[in-house]
Amino acid sequence: MFDVPPVRYRSTEEDSARWLGFAFRPGDIVISTRSKSGTTWVQMICALLVFQTTELPAPLAQLSPWLDWLVTPRDEVWAQLAAQEHRRFIKTHTPLDGIPRDRRVTYVVVARHPLDMAVSLYHQGDNLDRARIGELTGQARPAGPPAPRPRLHEWLLAWIDSDASLREELDSLPGVLWHLSDAWDRRAEPNVVIVHYDDLVADLEGEMRRLAAELGITVAEATWAELVGAARFDRMRANADELAPDPAGVLTDRARFFRRGTSGAGRELLSNDELARYRDRAPRLAPPDLLTWLHRDDRQP
Repeated sequence: MFDVPPVRYRSTEEDSARWLGFAFRPGDIVISTRSKSGTTWVQMICALLVFQTTELPAPLAQLSPWLDWLVTPRDEVWAQLAAQEHRRFIKTHTPLDGIPRDRRVTYVVVARHPLDMAVSLYHQGDNLDRARIGELTGQARPAGPPAPRPRLHEWLLAWIDSDASLREELDSLPGVLWHLSDAWDRRAEPNVVIVHYDDLVADLEGEMRRLAAELGITVAEATWAELVGAARFDRMRANADELAPDPAGVLTDRARFFRRGTSGAGRELLSNDELARYRDRAPRLAPPDLLTWLHRDDRQP
């Protein structure tokens, strides 16, 4: 076990303190990501590797629950995980410094270009039943109608400039880059694995084989093609009713959760001057070697 106490991250919908006292098992997999960075994709890959069949025994959100989400009572999630007999793979949006560390557990952190993540997050906001989430998390009903939402371009520029507290707004740019910087600093640890969204797009089979090796999972050669096919983005979108993370019915359209599955959306929206604002800010929030790895094909104007 690790002796450093976890940092607590808390918002209206999440609380990392729900990890405290959780009984890990040898072989557990913790999938730690920022929102809209490939969480469900890597959960599906883990499910395929663990069960080694495309016919999963239950919806993905039941097989891999989101432990720190306040929508489902903590004791219910713990009991669900305690009852599982398969190798467990657990979803979280908490950075690694907010999760108890156990040498018997593999921590998989998924990274995506922050601008692409932000655009996907914006569209996800249009697909959420906020009243339902508020009801499930005990939030007071807002007085009056919600304020009109800014257009995507305006919102993205404000997101680049935001100085939001990363302890409370982890999906802000400071929060995204802190999550990844913390994992980057731990990448040499034998039980920390970092996956890049763009690598899943470019070489899904290669990344699935790499992850299987990191997890110590052996897959029969004849089975690989079927498993990789089931993890393709188009196949996952076609199976959205079983794969979208919606156990509590907070998505207005499950198929819309799988929106695009490619990279570059954020950069397509911004002018060269606006991209320069992002490129000027990012180095103040993350180390240069992480940013080189993270941005990949981020072409300078």
